[in-house]
Amino acid sequence: MPTQFDMFSDNLSASPSSDRRQPVRESTSKTMTEAEMVAHLSGTGRFRILQKLEQREIAAIIRPEFPLRGIILDTETTGLSPRKEEIIEIGLIAFTFDHAGAVGDITGSYGGLRQPEKSIPPEITKLTGITDEMVTGQAIDMQRVNELVAPADLVIAHNASFDRPFCEAFSPIFSDKAWACSNAEIDWSARGFEGTKLGYLISQAGYFHDGHRALDDCFALLEVMDRKPNEGAETAFSELYRASLKSRVRIFAENSPFDLKDHLKARGYRWSDGSEGRPKSWWVEVDEPDLADELHYLRTEIYRYPEADPPIKYLTAFDRFRA
Repeated sequence: MPTQFDMFSDNLSASPSSDRRQPVRESTSKTMTEAEMVAHLSGTGRFRILQKLEQREIAAIIRPEFPLRGIILDTETTGLSPRKEEIIEIGLIAFTFDHAGAVGDITGSYGGLRQPEKSIPPEITKLTGITDEMVTGQAIDMQRVNELVAPADLVIAHNASFDRPFCEAFSPIFSDKAWACSNAEIDWSARGFEGTKLGYLISQAGYFHDGHRALDDCFALLEVMDRKPNEGAETAFSELYRASLKSRVRIFAENSPFDLKDHLKARGYRWSDGSEGRPKSWWVEVDEPDLADELHYLRTEIYRYPEADPPIKYLTAFDRFRA
């Protein structure tokens, strides 16, 4: 990176229509610090500066005022189906936090590759940068994974509905944990973000990182969630932790009239094809206090039968995002 910028030169020549000679200021050069360079470029309004994310250090002393344990997790896999595909990389960050959702100390981290039973598809290599050569003979250190995950009160993934089924198929250590999704359970648009993909969040927060490697993505997600846009503002992680404590209800609009499917879709219902043990129907998740209003909507607008009793399932963070 250059250490000197000729940012202040201003060569003025005499106007062709004027007889008066204007003094020409000689170009000056000033050694600037990195912080001064950033401040100068940002101050022009013509540049946007992105800072490289640096991994936080593991704390030598764990502060007792942060009694809860969290895990940020990311996986790279050979495909989309946890029944047919395999994990080829896992990244984990263990950290502490308090009951208000304030992040404390990093207590450990782990990133490991794993050789799958089949060759890694070219599209996965293109996306992740992971090749067959990189994973040959590699295995994930399950003792280290267990050490980090076992004490966790909450496991966070940016797409928990994807990562949780893969992790539970990989090891039972993940099955009895509370899970939270930083994609679905944080209102990023209310925080001024234009998208929810991790790359968008990182860029709009003013950072860049080496994306699509599991441990790098974990550290990047931690920084975005723990970022305070202004003094006194609530962090995204605080919002996520609150959401994880709520009980939610999944409602299945079973046997709803076909010609009203667009009404359900517009209200946020999604279609279940009957796999994974779910009813074949449109369904939605709502906070438990909103259950009565949603049932009233179904009974008056969809079924038009006041005694209609669609199937419901109560969910906590221990149940959400399972396959």
